[in-house]
Amino acid sequence: MTQPFPLAPEPETAAREAGRLMFAGPVDFLKGVVAMEGLPPADRLEVCFAGRSNVGKSSLINALTGRKALARASNTPGRTQEINFFAAGDSHYLVDLPGYGFAEAPVAVVAKWQRLLKSYLAGRSTLRRAFVLIDMRHGIKAVDEEILTLLDRSAVTFQVILTKADKVKSADQEKTIAQVRAALQKHPAAFPELVVTSSEKGDGIETLRAIIATLE
Repeated sequence: MTQPFPLAPEPETAAREAGRLMFAGPVDFLKGVVAMEGLPPADRLEVCFAGRSNVGKSSLINALTGRKALARASNTPGRTQEINFFAAGDSHYLVDLPGYGFAEAPVAVVAKWQRLLKSYLAGRSTLRRAFVLIDMRHGIKAVDEEILTLLDRSAVTFQVILTKADKVKSADQEKTIAQVRAALQKHPAAFPELVVTSSEKGDGIETLRAIIATLE
């Protein structure tokens, strides 16, 4: 019997090369957006990255793009309150969504944020996939379920990326992966492959590059 939500296979040669070439080219910060009217034109394929605060999102984006400080980590959870757009050449936007959970922000600010996030996810026709980052040490928590449900309702395909794999022993990794697989079975928008990554060791980075470069 095959496992639900297997680990993504190693990319084939052509996909690996497409990923390498895409991220070997220029990747530049374009703009931070705080309202829908500030979004850049929907003129290219787009992927977004979501994850609770301190999940390692900035580190993953930096590892993916091969730039040390393209995405900046905030020391204060919930500090980043913009949708940050990065242009990968002329073909893709990489979109960094604000960290959710533990937001040290007034209730009104958080509510405004959630409205913007919902509008973005529901109304962006060029958005091909959301990558939801889950810390390998913790698995899917209640705060993650909120964003997964929002993605289901917005009909945005999402793929779970497990981060910080280098911080967890193999046996504990298996437990987390089992927990994630079980949690994802009730989410219709979940893409049926997981990617295990370590930004420090580079694990899974080539696979993720290949996935992004070959989306249509």
